[in-house]
Amino acid sequence: MKNLWDDQNAEAMVSAYGAQGVSRDLALRVYTTRLLGGEPRLVLHGGGNTSVKTDVSDLVGETWRVLCVKGSGWDMGIIEPAGLPAVKLAPLLKSRKLGKLSDKDMVTLQRANLLDPDAPNPSVETLLHAFLPHKFVDHTHSTAILAIADQRESRAMSQALFGSKMGFVPYVMPGFALAKAAAEIFDRDPSVEGLILDKHGIFTFGDNARQAYDRMIHYVTIAEDYVRKNARPPFTPARLPEKLATPNDIAPMLRGAVAVKRGEGRYDRMVSEFRTSPAILAFVNAAEAAELAGRGVSTPDLSIRIKTGPMVLPAPDAAQPGAYRAIIEERVAAFAADYAEYFRANAARSEAKLIMLDPMPRLTLVQGLGLFGHGRTLREARIAADVGELCLETAGEAESIGRFEPVSRPDLFDLEYWSLEQAKLAGAKSKPFTGQVALVTGGAGAIGAATAKAFAREGAHVAVLDIDAAKAAAVARDIGNLSIGIGCDVTDPASVRAAFDKAVATYGGVDIVVSNAGAAWEGAIATLDDALLRKSFELNFFAHQSVAQNAVRIMKQQGTGGALLFNASKQAVNPGANFGAYGLPKAATLFLSRQYALEHGADGIRVNAVNADRIRSGLLTEEMIARRSTARGVSVRDYMGGNLLGLEVTADDVAQAFVHQALAERSTAGVTTVDGGNIAATLR
Repeated sequence: MKNLWDDQNAEAMVSAYGAQGVSRDLALRVYTTRLLGGEPRLVLHGGGNTSVKTDVSDLVGETWRVLCVKGSGWDMGIIEPAGLPAVKLAPLLKSRKLGKLSDKDMVTLQRANLLDPDAPNPSVETLLHAFLPHKFVDHTHSTAILAIADQRESRAMSQALFGSKMGFVPYVMPGFALAKAAAEIFDRDPSVEGLILDKHGIFTFGDNARQAYDRMIHYVTIAEDYVRKNARPPFTPARLPEKLATPNDIAPMLRGAVAVKRGEGRYDRMVSEFRTSPAILAFVNAAEAAELAGRGVSTPDLSIRIKTGPMVLPAPDAAQPGAYRAIIEERVAAFAADYAEYFRANAARSEAKLIMLDPMPRLTLVQGLGLFGHGRTLREARIAADVGELCLETAGEAESIGRFEPVSRPDLFDLEYWSLEQAKLAGAKSKPFTGQVALVTGGAGAIGAATAKAFAREGAHVAVLDIDAAKAAAVARDIGNLSIGIGCDVTDPASVRAAFDKAVATYGGVDIVVSNAGAAWEGAIATLDDALLRKSFELNFFAHQSVAQNAVRIMKQQGTGGALLFNASKQAVNPGANFGAYGLPKAATLFLSRQYALEHGADGIRVNAVNADRIRSGLLTEEMIARRSTARGVSVRDYMGGNLLGLEVTADDVAQAFVHQALAERSTAGVTTVDGGNIAATLR
């Protein structure tokens, strides 16, 4: 592993933070923490921690000896000084004399001694950092070190490799007990430069930031070199079908299978992140993949990301796509049953009343293809995929030099259901559409953009489709929530299919589709050019049919229902003079919505339409508004507010109608009118 320490960069950081009143000790602590956190083979998604013992003055000028230690929730790769809260050191050191200290009391002790009461919770391994006497202490979950620590003979291998330079700490769950155990190992030989924590990771320490960092890189490199020189081929290749199905072929089926059913027609859905690479394929294509995956995860804190480990699926045969659904459902059911038994067997040991988390896998290995990470958000799915990749790397390396034997299931359970680990996830609150994927056509227009924003605000990831790809991308960036913009000509069935496939490739499927794209042309019906009428039907009817076909295709694969919503327009029920080119296809689209509701209610797909009128948009431009208000002899304001409420209706009002329809779990074949009240346009 490359040593990234650079004197010039280190001093530049000391100078920059010094201008902000940050001490040299803390600035260098930030510098090396970022070096460690920027290397995924050392630290990934909240793993690892660092500390420095230094002197800090409080608000009244009193100086305290403190431990500045990584705070919960901070990413080591981008940490700031605020991410290393200062804790008074003396009370922490006194706690070592205690016979026991509950997790709750440990947190209370640490928070009670924060210099800043608003600082984040110090790391769960704060006491371990405190009990070691060195000024700088570093802790990582190096994959190479874990290849050594995750062995049946891990102690012997570690001692043979590192000799007396590194202490060895048998596995103990993080917290007060581990802190005491590690300190006792250190006290037996204070000359060691670090500690190997069995099934867990590595600590190094030093009198200055560079020494602690250099030692980390040095010992990790020794482990890497050992694995490289002594590795043997760990896997036997499995036999694969002649032609494999694609990830997009199986992603919706898999996504539907791992959704958690919460009631009749109600699901907590997850999104998926697909990954593949030669390294991933080497593992998933092994005949031993399922057995190896069943042994567990490379380090126990991964249990809060990927539970007890991956679910493994056989290679999908392109010649038998229908049969693969049954295989997926069978494997998911088996994984869930195994997880439920794992919970039952281990929860009995707990004094607390534990509630089982959902039993669905968070990582799926598919032979021949790669891996899928699953999560309630795309960020969670990506984290699952990230840690999954490194878990496979560690397992493969460990197996290549011995036998991969990670922490036992009971110990894994204690970590997964540990109150301090669960607290890390407690802040993630679900919104109405968390875990769902919405797709909006005409997404760069006024109504489309407002609708996309409304769904993203309520937790959905949104695929924004528009014929102008740049504008679609801009809307996606604006609404956030890892939404994507896709260029799509809805009058081209191939373009529509490709856009839906892009959404599936990004999120694993689609749950809500708002078929919104359209345009209006004017002209007297008796003299209307035939080509113009056909053009309008292509965009205002046949495009809706193409979108609906793709929506149903994916929703049926998922098997969790969905919402298919159409922008129908007032013209569908209350035609206006010279608007036949627009009203006729819109009337057909309104009937289309009812046809889909009729034929796909049994699939759990709810189909509804919005009947909107007089919305400032690409259809109703400022020029058209001026023209029509003049023709009627009223002001623009009176024309736009020409309804029973006397209020102008906006694109946001239409967006809220679509959101309402998506939330209405027992409503289908309906029409929501958003026009401020127009008796002539009411349905009857």
